Amino acid sequence: MPALPVRPLAADQVLLPVNFTLGAVLAVLLAVAVTVVAFARLSEDGSRGSRSRAVAVAGLRAAVQLVAVALLIGWVVRSGWLLLAFLTLMYAVAVRTAGRRITDNATWWWAAVPIGAGVAPVVAALLLTGLVPPDGIALVPVTGILIGGALTATVLGGRRALDELATRHGEVEAGMAIGLLDREARLEIARPAASDALLPGLDQTRTVGLVTLPGAFVGMLLGGASPMLAGIVQLFVLVALLAVQAVAVAVVLELVARGRLYRSRTLYGAEGE
Repeated sequence: MPALPVRPLAADQVLLPVNFTLGAVLAVLLAVAVTVVAFARLSEDGSRGSRSRAVAVAGLRAAVQLVAVALLIGWVVRSGWLLLAFLTLMYAVAVRTAGRRITDNATWWWAAVPIGAGVAPVVAALLLTGLVPPDGIALVPVTGILIGGALTATVLGGRRALDELATRHGEVEAGMAIGLLDREARLEIARPAASDALLPGLDQTRTVGLVTLPGAFVGMLLGGASPMLAGIVQLFVLVALLAVQAVAVAVVLELVARGRLYRSRTLYGAEGE
């Protein structure tokens, strides 16, 4: 059976038309998400309002932020200083978001360590080997994908580790009582829970092409690239994300075990260690 030709979009074609219909559909989808979250009480305390408001705000923020980025990206990619500032802003927002998802006290800034430890070596390696050119049009999306993956892994790993320590603090104390160091006792309890943060990335990588066709693959196909090239690029993205997320989870677990990243009213005490 002959292969079907892959044709890029023509200059006057778009994947989604930007018109009133698109805006209305987006509004309806966001309203559905907010309604379902509120009706099902999908929040930590079982209330209707807190998480549904967060969904609504997230959708509106995404719209504003994407419009702003669309307006600024043309200037950012032409200037080295603006590019560096934009990448720094991406990193800072990711750190703040991850840190505040993990804890509400002053230790949130430690989220900078796992995100930076995961992303910086991979980006540096890509630049040094020439796989990614040092220009904004390539560096911004690649770095953004890696920062986003590190953010997700840091949040999931940190939250799961601290939740487990809070729930099973008696087992931590028992471990200390038999001679384990504080760090070792916490690791024994928190490590299995924190490792669950790797599951979304693992599942995405294992099922790619069978269940999902990720954005990089689809985007390259629509741009006219061959299916083989699109698949290779997507494989690169997925493997790079696995490396970034593994480092991020390992580092955030270590920070939790050492008491650098903690919550108030947990086994660390009201002020931590």
